[in-house]
Amino acid sequence: MTVSKSNPAHRGLWSSRMAFILAATGSAVGLGNIWKFPYVTGENGGGAFVLVYLLCIAIVGIPIMMAEVFIGRSGRHNPITSFRLVAERNLASPAWRISAIVGVLAAFIILSFYSVIGGWAASYVGHAAMGDFTGQSSDAIGELFGGLLASPVTLLIWHSIFMALVIFVVARGLKSGLERAVTILMPALFVLLLVAVGYATTTGHFGEAVAFLFTPDFGALTVKGVLVALGHAFFTLSLGMAIMMAYGSYLSDNVSIGRTAVTVSILDTVVALMAGLAIFPVVFANGLEAGAGPGLIFQTLPLAFGQMPMGSVFGALFFVLLLFAAWTSAISLLEPVVEWLEDKLILGRVGSTVVVGGACWLLGIVSILSLNEWSGFAPLGMFERFEGNTIFDLLDFFTANVMLPLSGLLTAVFVGWCVAKESLQSNLALQDGTFTLWYNLVRFVTPVAVAVVFVYNLMA
Repeated sequence: MTVSKSNPAHRGLWSSRMAFILAATGSAVGLGNIWKFPYVTGENGGGAFVLVYLLCIAIVGIPIMMAEVFIGRSGRHNPITSFRLVAERNLASPAWRISAIVGVLAAFIILSFYSVIGGWAASYVGHAAMGDFTGQSSDAIGELFGGLLASPVTLLIWHSIFMALVIFVVARGLKSGLERAVTILMPALFVLLLVAVGYATTTGHFGEAVAFLFTPDFGALTVKGVLVALGHAFFTLSLGMAIMMAYGSYLSDNVSIGRTAVTVSILDTVVALMAGLAIFPVVFANGLEAGAGPGLIFQTLPLAFGQMPMGSVFGALFFVLLLFAAWTSAISLLEPVVEWLEDKLILGRVGSTVVVGGACWLLGIVSILSLNEWSGFAPLGMFERFEGNTIFDLLDFFTANVMLPLSGLLTAVFVGWCVAKESLQSNLALQDGTFTLWYNLVRFVTPVAVAVVFVYNLMA
């Protein structure tokens, strides 16, 4: 049974396979690659963690990405409607669309606080370019970051600027907005990364960074490290947020979903590794800690930039890179929600984008206030697990640890067990042996792996 396609003419299509690859890679390449990947690698022993991470991309990331793109292209509507249509055509319950509902809601919530963090990156471009890091002590750099978080007005200004940039792109639609943005921003991001890696080779510690990233030390890898690698592989590809369903709905029928998903995954991984090669030589050259945690980007690296020759130039370049990565990801987070509202109401593309973007902006103010004025407010503080967690912390926890794995798990089970095998084989356009491997992964291995991470994160 082959899932029929509805007429996509009114929606438009990506102009080429490369346009989709750039958009999907732009979504996947975000703060997770440039901010999170380096420090979790540092915390979990380097090369051994990287190997496990690559394996997790193969057994979890790629199978779910292919499943999500398949649903989007088969349905040719917003993610929720596409899920329902594919379910009905395969004689499955339309209730399966709960997976897409959870994903769309997660994308909305994540964008609200992701925009706040994107604002941090934007503000640091100016700080670096103006030499604010030059010659500063660790305490002074810490005070700079602390001062940013303590000022709701400053955070609101940068959050508003960042969200306005996202709304501007998405409101312009597929060709003039999404596609044009990614065809400019993604090549620029790769060039900036190459320049950053090139600069890192001049620090005298590039070989040390290469050894750290690519020499496995399995003695430093714990069970927790393996689960972190599995969770990060899932998060870094923008899975569980209905993004790939939304982008897949614009994908031409003659494009191989399988080959395209593999290409996106490879590019995303290359960016993460290049980010490590750009960051760790700077860290090692300045005698800093590789596993410095979330503060690596906004506190540890600015300290290093302040001590380096041409540190102001390189620092500004680095934060422009971070801003571009955050921007392309934020665009993709807004798209699924806008698609849904555009299909449901008569607001049109611009009206739907302004309404959704405005609502995200408002929710972002809650995250801003939880960093300062409401920092002592812990809504779930009566539970030991969430003692001291602000609203910002809770939004991050429940989206990353509950909503995304739940959406991904349901999607894998649905595609693996409810969709006709012949439909999958004809749509994914894989050779028989490769398709059999993917089919067994998405039915048996991927759901178990995601479920393990899901349970571990809830119990940790």
